[in-house]
Amino acid sequence: MAIRVTLDRMLLERRMSLTELCDRVGITMANLSILKTGKAKAVRFSTLEALCRELDCQPGDLLTYTDEPGEDDDEDEGAG
Repeated sequence: MAIRVTLDRMLLERRMSLTELCDRVGITMANLSILKTGKAKAVRFSTLEALCRELDCQPGDLLTYTDEPGEDDDEDEGAG
């Protein structure tokens, strides 16, 4: 997956537990865990907004884009 969720890092920086964030945002632990581990296929804007509000951050602080195929291609080009 090219979109990575950096919720772990943000929780660590904010010194907040996953349980506390669940309570503040009103999302179940199971759903927040799916998001945190990168297994979510989508995220609602309302959920993203609530996360940003409670973590005092921007959406880009929680989500990053990585061009994984491009990284592998660069390594292969030098091998030939």
